[in-house]
Amino acid sequence: MNFIERQLQTAVNSIQKWSLTNGFTFSVTKTAGVHFCRKRGLHLDPEIKLNDHVIPFESEIRFLGITFDKKLTFLPHVLNLRKRCERALSILRVL
Repeated sequence: MNFIERQLQTAVNSIQKWSLTNGFTFSVTKTAGVHFCRKRGLHLDPEIKLNDHVIPFESEIRFLGITFDKKLTFLPHVLNLRKRCERALSILRVL
């Protein structure tokens, strides 16, 4: 895992260098990671740093309106979508 962690850190460092060169900044407070793996608990989350702050890894993350979970089942996204649809339908029933 150390090799992969070093590769990830190198990639983050090069992205950070590119962003500084082109006038972009990353918000450390809004940055999070997800370790996608279908098997349960075999891999530990890597420790990747951005601006000397460790990027937190979460079990699910929302990106462009889609909720991704660790196992890529999209179950949290579907459950949230179902809840929103039920809420909209209950409003229509009142009308």
